[in-house]
Amino acid sequence: MLAPSSLIAHTTNLDLVVRHVLAGLGHGIHAGRERGAGVEFSEYRAYAPGDEWRRVDWKLLARADRYYVREAERDSHVAVWLVLDATASMAEPSRSIEGLTKLRYARVLLACVAAIAQRQGDAFGLVVCRGERADFTPAARGPRQLQRVLARLNGADAGGVLPGADTLRASLHFSRAPGVVCVASDFLDWPSPLSDALLRLRRMRHDVRALCLHTQAEADAAFDATPAYRDPEHGGAVYRFGRDVKEAYVRNRAAHFDEVVRACRKNDVPLVQARIEQAPGEVLRAWLRRARVA
Repeated sequence: MLAPSSLIAHTTNLDLVVRHVLAGLGHGIHAGRERGAGVEFSEYRAYAPGDEWRRVDWKLLARADRYYVREAERDSHVAVWLVLDATASMAEPSRSIEGLTKLRYARVLLACVAAIAQRQGDAFGLVVCRGERADFTPAARGPRQLQRVLARLNGADAGGVLPGADTLRASLHFSRAPGVVCVASDFLDWPSPLSDALLRLRRMRHDVRALCLHTQAEADAAFDATPAYRDPEHGGAVYRFGRDVKEAYVRNRAAHFDEVVRACRKNDVPLVQARIEQAPGEVLRAWLRRARVA
């Protein structure tokens, strides 16, 4: 059986990968409201990987010999917004897992969040930032919305640069009602119109959760010195990764991401940094755990 990261690299079936990653995850995006006044039983449905075991009806299991989950009507729902950075730098590949890129990894993690939101009964929507555009999918609930979002994620390819501030402001108009905003990016552009928009949403009391993706080669500065490299978003000069360049790269990279961390901490935005070679379930668990709403 393929390891999870290898599965991401070798299949275009997002639904299959999501089911694999969510098996045994065991918690949702935000604290549930299924206990207390105002919550009424709605219906049973078949258990799916990723459902919380506490919601399984064990008496029904004894009678039917199948796992069923109790669905409840909740007083209110949280809107979940998925933001995907699909700029050219997100096409950066893993040097150890063929076919795996930052974009493929980000699509899977956001697809998992969408699946969890759908199971919780929350509305969820998608914003894909690519080529100076922000493609917006309005929030909705239900299985059809999940398939719609998965299709949009699966069709997103990497290219261009981030949209400008005015474009993002128009696309992030959901800011009227506080919700959960999950953004996956490599944050190589910081500050940027995207980072400014996210920090503005946080100041407007949205629960903003940032996932910063690296490759293992980027983290270790383990690039081959033989080929030449060009900035995929801004073009310009061609570079070779010699010793002198490596020392400057390590120094500048550390300073850049120290600034990203400081800005997120200052604005109370939980930030998880991960390598795309890591097991996606492990990264997803850390991302949701560090940002859970009490």
